[in-house]
Amino acid sequence: MTSDSIDIINAFALLTNFVILPALSYGSQLALGALAVTLVYSVLRFSNFAQGDSMAFGTMIVILLTGFMISRGWTISGIPTALLVIPIAIVFTSMYLLTIDRLIYRHYRKIKAKSITIVMSSIGVMFVTGGIVRFVLGATAQKFEDGERFIFSVREFKAYTGLEQGIAFKTSQFLTITIAFLLVAFVFYFLQKTKTGKAMRAYSDNKELALLSGIDPDKMVQITWLIVAALTTIAGALYGLDKGFAPQQYHLLLLPIFASVIVGGIGSPIGAIAGAFLVAFSEILLTYAYKKFLIYLLPLSMHPSSLVQLIGTEYKYAISFVILVIVLLIKPTGLFKGKVIVDE
Repeated sequence: MTSDSIDIINAFALLTNFVILPALSYGSQLALGALAVTLVYSVLRFSNFAQGDSMAFGTMIVILLTGFMISRGWTISGIPTALLVIPIAIVFTSMYLLTIDRLIYRHYRKIKAKSITIVMSSIGVMFVTGGIVRFVLGATAQKFEDGERFIFSVREFKAYTGLEQGIAFKTSQFLTITIAFLLVAFVFYFLQKTKTGKAMRAYSDNKELALLSGIDPDKMVQITWLIVAALTTIAGALYGLDKGFAPQQYHLLLLPIFASVIVGGIGSPIGAIAGAFLVAFSEILLTYAYKKFLIYLLPLSMHPSSLVQLIGTEYKYAISFVILVIVLLIKPTGLFKGKVIVDE
């Protein structure tokens, strides 16, 4: 193998380690959150601004249960304890979301309030939920106690391949991509093939006709929140395992999640997933420093002296905002022709 070929492989390994794998993992986390927002918008007819802090709430439950399990020695070697407690955390998050719906959102549904009114109430829920998380866990960042594991490390990859650049594949990345794929597949199967899922779609498409067909609206609302609770808790826990937990970080996730939904087409589940990966890859590709990558590909005389970073990492979320604005200006229905955001 020539030195040029080895340099190309090293460049690809570098890009895989710092761009492709992180973007796939981050995109999977955004996809689950965006899918939750899409379900709420489609079935309950409002944009849920509390989604990011709801993810923080679910992750908070996971952290508390994880700490309890570890303190008792109830762990399984090779498996993050957080993964074991997610089902229990989903139950608690479901109870919280159903309580919020019963205390707040149901009232506005009964009086047939405009969607903007319910959106404003969700902003209130956002601040309350964020306050609960900060009160319980504090505002400081923290990591899961046993979340740092690798399928293979950079050192192991280098030793096996003999390359100068290595690839580290974290357990959290593997779990995120795998679980997200399986969960999305399950949600699509549930909505397309099951009787309850078809009833939810009918209720979403035409509420009045669905009621005339005998569909129980309260049941549809409850099932929607249960699915949203599962997506929210899993997305939050996987994000925490991958990047650590900080309440403010989850609050900021609201922007890329909504950008994903709007880019793909609000109300379109497939669009939400596609939009999530588009946003994730855009953020990481534009903030990555390409200096080492280009050194492998360019002749010595053309080696860059600067980092060759298109946008600083501190402007990461600005990328989501710019993408969102561009899509709203050029194609308000999104890539998959969702609904235009209006106040019905």
